[in-house]
Amino acid sequence: MNRLIVTGASSGIGRAVAARFLLDGWGVLNISRRPCPDVGVENLSCDLAEPDAIESLEPALAGWLEGATRICLVHNASVMRSDRIDRLSSQDLRQVLELNIVSAGALNRLVLPRMGQGSSLLYVGSTLAEKAVPGVASYVIAKHALAGMMRATCQDLAGRGIHTCMICPGFTDTEQLCALIGDDPETLAAIRGLSAFDRLIEPAEIAETVAFAAGAPVLNGALIHANLGQRER
Repeated sequence: MNRLIVTGASSGIGRAVAARFLLDGWGVLNISRRPCPDVGVENLSCDLAEPDAIESLEPALAGWLEGATRICLVHNASVMRSDRIDRLSSQDLRQVLELNIVSAGALNRLVLPRMGQGSSLLYVGSTLAEKAVPGVASYVIAKHALAGMMRATCQDLAGRGIHTCMICPGFTDTEQLCALIGDDPETLAAIRGLSAFDRLIEPAEIAETVAFAAGAPVLNGALIHANLGQRER
């Protein structure tokens, strides 16, 4: 019995990942504030930005994972805010890190003891996990930290038959991106122009990459850029 746990599957990349694994017959559980609207996805309501929120899910997770032979845990939940390093408050940074990093660590602690050989622990990063652009400081910080968590996962789980990697999308056509850039056609055109294919990535393309990674232990410890190729300016 294969089980997928994905955070933030109410929309965007997370929803696409949930739908992709359903096609392969996996049981799928979404953890987020809002439910995933797709039929067949089970939901646990949780605000991952709240300290210690994950711990309250332990009984439900234990029951849902009972009897699972292969588990894939996908850390997808994230937030991108418009902020700058010279104006980033400690409170705002803590909230972003709680959602992106601390909750991922807490979920790892709950799920890893139930993972057997052939399971996978995957992180959804960003091209900004290895570089930076102005105006999204907290997001850049969080994604760099998530890359470190993935690499630590690889080293600490060596020998257990569980693999990890980080999939780093470029600009993807999600609700979060639309909310950040607004309705300005010039901004959208400029973002599309950063891609070597002159378009945004579809969430389903990232979901396909995640599904492939779940069955590819040879990628253990890899950071995979899934961005259509970016023009360097």
